[in-house]
Amino acid sequence: MSTNGIEDHALIGDTYTAALVRRDGMIDWACLPRFDSPSTFAALLGDEHHGHWSLRPTDPGATAVRRYEDDTLVLTTVWTTSTGVAEVTEFMPVGAHRATIVRRVRGLQGTVEMRQILRIRFDYARALPWMRQIGDDEAPELIATAGPGSIVVRGIRFHADDHRHMATTSVHDGDVVDTTLTWYPSHREPPEPIDIDAALHQTTTWWRDWMSTARTEGRYAEASRRSLLLLRAMTHGETGGVVAAATTSLPEDPGGERNWDYRYVWLRDASLALASLIAHGYRDEAAHWRGWLLRAIAGDPADVQIMYGIAGERELPERELDNLPGYADSKPVRVGNGAYTQYQGDVFGEVLSALHDARELGVEENADSWALQRALLGYVEQHWQEPDNGIWEMRGPRRHFTHSRAMIWAAFDRGVAAVEEFGLEGPVDRWRSLRDQVRAEIEEHGWNAERQSYRQHYDTDEVDASLLVLPQIGYVPAHDPRMLGTVAAIEQDLRTGSDGLVLRYRTSSGFDGLSGSEHPFLACSFWLVEQYAASGRVEDAERLMDVLVGYANDVGMLSEEIDIATGHHIGNTPQALSHLTLVSAADAIARARGAAVGHRTRLAVHDGGTRSWTGEGERAGMPG
Repeated sequence: MSTNGIEDHALIGDTYTAALVRRDGMIDWACLPRFDSPSTFAALLGDEHHGHWSLRPTDPGATAVRRYEDDTLVLTTVWTTSTGVAEVTEFMPVGAHRATIVRRVRGLQGTVEMRQILRIRFDYARALPWMRQIGDDEAPELIATAGPGSIVVRGIRFHADDHRHMATTSVHDGDVVDTTLTWYPSHREPPEPIDIDAALHQTTTWWRDWMSTARTEGRYAEASRRSLLLLRAMTHGETGGVVAAATTSLPEDPGGERNWDYRYVWLRDASLALASLIAHGYRDEAAHWRGWLLRAIAGDPADVQIMYGIAGERELPERELDNLPGYADSKPVRVGNGAYTQYQGDVFGEVLSALHDARELGVEENADSWALQRALLGYVEQHWQEPDNGIWEMRGPRRHFTHSRAMIWAAFDRGVAAVEEFGLEGPVDRWRSLRDQVRAEIEEHGWNAERQSYRQHYDTDEVDASLLVLPQIGYVPAHDPRMLGTVAAIEQDLRTGSDGLVLRYRTSSGFDGLSGSEHPFLACSFWLVEQYAASGRVEDAERLMDVLVGYANDVGMLSEEIDIATGHHIGNTPQALSHLTLVSAADAIARARGAAVGHRTRLAVHDGGTRSWTGEGERAGMPG
């Protein structure tokens, strides 16, 4: 079983899919040609027999230092051996419209012998491919085929060795050896070879041009830039859908059952990722994502789902793969996600908030986009009183979660703002009345007077980290006594370990319908950072932010959770929610320190039916 840490991985991608590269030079996860395609390499969820591509020196004592080239997803690893130094450059060409992985070895000093081991296993390691050699000694090609997919490997000749293929070569100072792997449909001929120098130049230029738009300031600017790059890498280049992570079934509780497939587009996560991009000036991405949304949820608003496939697919049936033992023996390995059938009322608020942000950025509404929003609000009007499964996709009974109720409030609030501020047409008096009804309900049932705190849902005295979002959506100012009391309860119940990282909720209540426990959830800790910064506790914000940024791996990646006992990353990676909340927290701190960062959205804070605007509620790009 895989024993390398989740934090040992770096991501390379082309905005259509991605591959994970370990520190030791092994690609142990790649799904080609799309994020949610069946895997080609799946050693991450098992061992080498489940598919991998290793490239490293033959010297067992070799050491490696790696980094991304500035403002790109081009990964460079420098290997030092007893006989010399070599550099490996790895990337997936952007703009080539083919799923290709490039691995370039360059000799820097002395002589270094490099070995490649290739074990292609299609369809989550359930399909052993037919392998054949074509080409000649000057241009060797290795073809792997199984079912609908084929792979062509070029650049160096491999030889068969016990159901795998190997190649060994030595590089001297100045030598360059390239190897490429390209997926293509098996009913077609192999595509023509790419010009690797041109592809490297184009890919580097593309990433840097994209990053040139980003406005980041303050002590966490570099972490924010890396997070923005990773968010863009997980935004599909054609459809605009933002996947929640590049992996499936990396466990929240190693050895347990909390293993989920995150290679899909959650409306919530995609909306929040969009907000982070909007906050840094990415107008094209806002328009692109809105187009994805219009296509995905077109039709009857009653059919709106919490999540979709990358192109807007509605059916995401969850199944278990018995042939894969799972990361750290964590079974089951799941493909698909049964949560697509859940009702989560909060997504309406998140979507409408993100579209409101896009309006403020200058993305013009058209007849279709505003008609869609009116239809969504019409559906919320009819169903706003219904319980739901909540932001954490509880597999227990539906409840009236306070966070979800606040997001329903936000949905009506953004509808009111669209009419009052942008002149769009809609039943503003009705929306305003419903907004105030939702607020009255939350204050009556979602408020725990004894603890002076908002509660997780109406039938419990437990708190939930999602309550930290309330100031971000403008429901309550960060410095309001109600919010400060909620923060105190969260600090008491949900902060854990010497670093004080934040749990989502207390699993000991058994309410989520699952066995086992989980580790601190990084997004929740970043929410607390943002709350601290917005309420004047800037030193506390920076102290916790330093801890969180310190948990990022050597190339700036974060997964879903952290094992505070070991520092290991836990859960699927890289996690979009972790990175987008990092960006928002960094912006909040920079703003508290006086920097002008991000797109500053006015947030409504209401008392009764009077609409007033307060700068205290301004946020850094994250709608709730």
